[in-house]
Order: sequence, then C-alpha cells, then structure tokens
Amino acid sequence: MDARLNLFGNPVAGRSLKHIVAAGKVAAESTLPSVTRELVLLRVSQINGCAVCVDMHSKDAAHAGETSTRLNLVAAWREATVFTEAERAALELAEQGTRIADAAGGVSDEVWANAAKHYDEDQLAALVSLIALINAVNRVNVITRQPAGDYRPGRHG
Repeated sequence: MDARLNLFGNPVAGRSLKHIVAAGKVAAESTLPSVTRELVLLRVSQINGCAVCVDMHSKDAAHAGETSTRLNLVAAWREATVFTEAERAALELAEQGTRIADAAGGVSDEVWANAAKHYDEDQLAALVSLIALINAVNRVNVITRQPAGDYRPGRHG
C-alpha cells in the first residue's frame, strides 16, 4: 500500500506534524506513568483503526518491557484482569475522549471523577493532551493511508 501523501516530504504536513510531536513531548515529560501513556496511545489508535500507530505503540511498549499478555488484552481491557484500577480509569477516559460523538455530553462526570481519583491535575492534563494529540495523529495517518508494519522501536523517540 502506498501513502496518499508523504507527510514528512510535504512542507505543510511536515510543519504541522512537527508541532503535534512537540506538544506530545510535554505529555511524555509529565509525571504520567509511561506505561499508562503507551496503553492509552495504543487503545486510542486501535479504536481509530490507525495501523501505523498501533504498530508503533505496541512495539515501543514491548521494547520498554510491556508484556505481550497486556498488549494483547488492551482492546478488551474491561474483561482483562491484568490492568490496574488507575490504568483502567485512563483507558476509559481515553475511550470516551475518543468516541465523543458516540455519547451525548462526551466524557461523563463519572469517568472524569474516576480518573481524578488516580491522577493528579498535571497527570490529568497530560492524559487529556495525549488523548487529543493521538486522535489528531490517527486521523492524519488514516486519511492519508500511511502504511504500517515496518516500524522499529525508538525510531521517533
């Protein structure tokens, strides 16, 4: 499969993505646990059908020591027993934040309150930013049909 647009070869796309990546570094430098960050990035990418991001974030998480069991169960996290309550709260926030159009009112107060039990205000800000940014990247990749499968861990880190 060939991409519809060379994202890094096109000056407009390249400059836009540069800013998105820079914003993502703020979340990466926060106190939000890196494992939570990778789980959220993976789950949102799964929901959006972004193969290139699923490839990247599953490989980066595995490279950082995440187990194949947990990675394989991210898509079915509600039924899985391998995630902490804090991770589950982050995954629920990520899902509702991604599926805004599917629920009147967007993210429910209950989901927000549950996340706030596990994460401080800076971590919540990082989570919200991360969810918004990965949704943007997913959409760029899906719209332009970026191919997946050849990512090597650390390539963009």
